[in-house]
Amino acid sequence: MFFFTADEHYGHDKIIEYCNRPFASVKEMDNEILRRHNEVVGPEDTVVHVGDFAFCKDRPDAERRYISRLNGQHVFLNGSHDWWLCGKGKAPDIYTVTIEKQLIVCCHYPMRSWPLSHHKTSWHLYGHEHGRLDPVGLSLDVGVDCHNFYPVSFQRLQKIFQGKMK
Repeated sequence: MFFFTADEHYGHDKIIEYCNRPFASVKEMDNEILRRHNEVVGPEDTVVHVGDFAFCKDRPDAERRYISRLNGQHVFLNGSHDWWLCGKGKAPDIYTVTIEKQLIVCCHYPMRSWPLSHHKTSWHLYGHEHGRLDPVGLSLDVGVDCHNFYPVSFQRLQKIFQGKMK
């Protein structure tokens, strides 16, 4: 199975205030987002993290410790706070994948237009906005703030976009 998520902001205490997240501490937030992730994602599933995975600039290798606690195989995209991805194996800004003949274009930042968007045959998944921006066409904010702090499955996306593709 494939899952998509964004804006987890592991280790970022200020995000609780900025986004009015219902957690008393960064530890509580991190543990709950990790728990919800592992509740739906299995070890063999693929998870595309569409930016802003963690904000741990002052804690070397903290991101890797979060990853080690998560189920699944992971694909990371650059976001606003993903300095840890710099260097070898640098993460892409845009990631495309085809699942069951469905083209999906992922970017941390929302786009008004993306490959095949004018044909209404592709989806665009983004983060960054924390639910503050209305989607355009077949686009969707997959950030945790928009999905009760869970990743979104491909099957759920099919239901969301069903009927909008014609």
